[in-house]
Amino acid sequence: MKINNSLLNFVNGMLVTLPSSKTLTLSWNFGSMLGMVLVFQIVTGTFLAFYYTPDSLMAFSTVQYIMYEVNFGWIFRIFHFNGASLFFIFLYLHIFKGLFFMSYRLKKVWMSGLTIYLLVMMEAFMGYVLVWAQMSFWAAVVITSLLSVIPIWGPTIVTWIWSGFGVTGATLKFFFVLHFLLPWAILVIVLGHLIFLHSTGSTSSLYCHGDYDKVCFSPEYIGKDAYNIVVWLIFIVLSLIYPFNLGDAEMFIEADPMMSPVHIVPEWYFLFAYAILRAIPNKVLGVIALLMSIVTFYFFALVNNYTSCLTKLNKFLVFLFIISSVILSWLGQCMVEDPFTILSPLFSVIYFGLAYLMLGIFMTSKLLFK
Repeated sequence: MKINNSLLNFVNGMLVTLPSSKTLTLSWNFGSMLGMVLVFQIVTGTFLAFYYTPDSLMAFSTVQYIMYEVNFGWIFRIFHFNGASLFFIFLYLHIFKGLFFMSYRLKKVWMSGLTIYLLVMMEAFMGYVLVWAQMSFWAAVVITSLLSVIPIWGPTIVTWIWSGFGVTGATLKFFFVLHFLLPWAILVIVLGHLIFLHSTGSTSSLYCHGDYDKVCFSPEYIGKDAYNIVVWLIFIVLSLIYPFNLGDAEMFIEADPMMSPVHIVPEWYFLFAYAILRAIPNKVLGVIALLMSIVTFYFFALVNNYTSCLTKLNKFLVFLFIISSVILSWLGQCMVEDPFTILSPLFSVIYFGLAYLMLGIFMTSKLLFK
């Protein structure tokens, strides 16, 4: 009985009586939408796992079996495939909103959110490989080979992940198990993310003196979260009309270890990082830059000198940062030829320059405004 009461009190404190700022706009719906999509992906993925076979000789065929033979298998596969893109759309919107409102002031919330982002990228990559098509197979070869740059242990780690001397059926089984288990770890970290958020309260454009200056989460924001239904309706319609427009044509060809695609391109949500990786000829430096394109944002948690004087400057820099990220994503799917080989290093420098400029300004703001 005590456990039931404690659980009810916990849910009540998270969704009903939670003190919330009066000025949370629709951009705060991004977080709730991400929670919905995560549950949606776990449900659709579980149904797909019933019929999927993680074997190099059968994986591609079982995907076709799900599409053509399993009752409603096609709809689960289409929704799961496009659900990954929906998740990343709102994930990037959520991160950019956090940068606009300087949410890195909430250190535990910010760092747990970035950890979720890294795990979701890993999860999406492994799911991409499970189709066992030409593009996903060779993407697995390229990305896992990057781990070989780790000093001393790199080649051993790559061999361990491959379970041999190349990407084989054993590698596919390894990725399938991780792809199935990792979402549950992500759910736990999401719960921690919410607990940290509710202990500090959300950032907002209006300063609140305390809980007495706020409103209850329900019904005000429960009603506002209901607007997510509109997004779901749009998602369902677009998924049914354009099911594979966000995919690559090579994903309809079974993996052939003897012949690589002419132009290897990852999914759109990895393109900015892929462009940074390709921009640097040196493999070790390229991998370091790839990691730093995300790890850099952990350093934002070191900012202690928040000042409202720099709000407009911050929003301008974030706007430029978003533009540079979009251009890098476009460059990531371009051929390795002029002028793209010149533009990729240029916008990689701009990407890191803007990120460290935002960080540096707030780190030194106390000295600037003494």
